[in-house]
Amino acid sequence: MFLKIQQFVLFVTIIMLSSCKEKRSELIEITAAQVSITDTITKTESIETFVLPYRNRIYEVLDSVLAFAPNTISKEDGRYNTTAGNLMADIVMEQANPIFKLRTGNQIDFVLLNHGGIRSVISQGPVTARTAYEVMPFENNIAVVELSGPSVLELITYLISSKRAHPIAGMQIVLDQKGQLKTLTIGNKEFNKNRNYWVATTDYLVNGGDSMVFFKDALTVTPIDYLIRNAIIDYFKKVDTIAPIIDDRYYSLE
Repeated sequence: MFLKIQQFVLFVTIIMLSSCKEKRSELIEITAAQVSITDTITKTESIETFVLPYRNRIYEVLDSVLAFAPNTISKEDGRYNTTAGNLMADIVMEQANPIFKLRTGNQIDFVLLNHGGIRSVISQGPVTARTAYEVMPFENNIAVVELSGPSVLELITYLISSKRAHPIAGMQIVLDQKGQLKTLTIGNKEFNKNRNYWVATTDYLVNGGDSMVFFKDALTVTPIDYLIRNAIIDYFKKVDTIAPIIDDRYYSLE
């Protein structure tokens, strides 16, 4: 009798353990559907009510006036340098240099950005945070790259051959009548091919964007965790008027 009870208990235990065993879930099928979002979709009032205060706050921040532009600022108004390009490069130099110096003890020598990175004009009139988002919609961070003298010459060769007004600051490039490099000064000093230079640019370009492959030879790369767009907004906040000009930072002798 005792043996039968043991057998019964063992049987029940096995059944319980078997029933408690975790069943494996298997993916049988994946389906998908394309849902077109159009103005025919009815609004959900509860969602609209919930979102409204956040939307209003975002618009309030984006549309608050930070500065004023007496003239339209464009990346297409010059051959070698433009008002928009000069503004962008000067902003990066002014806003990034104190951060870089504080962290490393070094000074940025010059700035190079890309012409295509400027996505909108700055229209004449009030300038807002929304303006900055229109000009620079990308999440591009500023990085400072250490380049050798020969790599800087590669950079200059790229600028000349590209025939585009890529934004620069902190240096002057003068071409002769044949379009060849005549003089190059960086920080108001004659270029020295035997020294290294600190170049502020974007993480996109550091990674070879816009065919700027010379950055692959960077000796060091220092990210400073500062979005270009945020640098633009910070600059707008501290100035009253934004009036960049086309100057002699890059030109050709006629």
